[in-house]
Amino acid sequence: MSGFLAGLCVAVLPLLAAGFWLGRRTARPENLGGLGTPVEHATFETLHTASLAAPPLRAGLTGETARKSARRLRTLLGTAALCLTDQDTVLAWDGLGEHHRTEIMERLGSPLETGRGEAFRLKCDEPDCSLRWAVVAPLTVDDRVHGALVACAPRESAVLVRAAGEVARWVSVQLELADLDQSRTRLIEAEIKALRAQISPHFIFNSLAVIASFVRTDPERARELLLEFADFTRYSFRRHGDFTTLADELHAIDHYLALVRARFGDRLSVTLQIAPEVLPVALPFLCLQPLVENAVKHGLEGKTDKSHISITAQDAGAEALVVIEDNGTGMDPDRLRRILAGEVSPSGGIGLSNVDDRLRQVYGDEYGLVIETAVGAGMKITARLPKYQPGVHSAGPLPRE
Repeated sequence: MSGFLAGLCVAVLPLLAAGFWLGRRTARPENLGGLGTPVEHATFETLHTASLAAPPLRAGLTGETARKSARRLRTLLGTAALCLTDQDTVLAWDGLGEHHRTEIMERLGSPLETGRGEAFRLKCDEPDCSLRWAVVAPLTVDDRVHGALVACAPRESAVLVRAAGEVARWVSVQLELADLDQSRTRLIEAEIKALRAQISPHFIFNSLAVIASFVRTDPERARELLLEFADFTRYSFRRHGDFTTLADELHAIDHYLALVRARFGDRLSVTLQIAPEVLPVALPFLCLQPLVENAVKHGLEGKTDKSHISITAQDAGAEALVVIEDNGTGMDPDRLRRILAGEVSPSGGIGLSNVDDRLRQVYGDEYGLVIETAVGAGMKITARLPKYQPGVHSAGPLPRE
């Protein structure tokens, strides 16, 4: 996070410098729209242009994102032409002199290898081409050169060299943010896969053993449980979308509990209290089921008396409040803290740290799990789910086959 903040600061200061430079070149005293001095007006225009160029770059450096941002970046620099490249080719060219593509790529070997900027004279036989000078500024993320920003102009300019370098650093920050977003997505996918691997072996073995026990004595019951098992595993191993709805997650939990009750009989009782208005709320996939499995584990295993689990989902204004509580063996609070911090193996708490991490990644640190427990006192887990969050959308109901 400190690296990100440092990068952000590095990005803002060059923009102000570029804005001042652009203001000196283009500002006029008339038509300032009440924004103050010409320099202030130019700074505003620079920052506004940068804000328009940033969104495409946040998707990474591709041909499409380069095309969408190249014109804005050329406006920032005020050059006759600008291109963005990766390691192998020109991704986008905006402005004059596109016939210089091949020449520029042939001259990028050293800047792309060393990560240092360079300026050179262009060779051109076109009588109508005014471009005579090119400035190359590498685009780097984590000390790796991903490509280059190349600004072309009619004449050599030390100001252009510095300005192109600063804008390239700003572009690099946007690409670093894109890389972080992609890493976050890969991390969430990896955590879901890890969660599936953690839950499935014990669950599949126990469920099939229970179903097998009913095959001869109660074939109809065995058939019903087999369908419950099929529906639950089909949901758990689905491959579309990172998010689901509260209704779908609770439906999967119902399948899971049907198999658990078949195994433990009347030793387990479950109470559900669900407000209908929160059922459409979107949440991370496989977010609540691990919490219920944790309640089953601590509520039943190692106990001989009856256990009770309650699941409530309430409407809390802009949020849905989900509470899962059991009267089981509980856990030492210090051990729970170390599990959530990743300091010890989560063998005593299936999926708790996984779910807590994913909630914080999606909604922010203030939306981590709230867990109340003590040894012998059961466990109460509270999850707050915002009803509306940018980027959090359910992929829809699982298609039937």
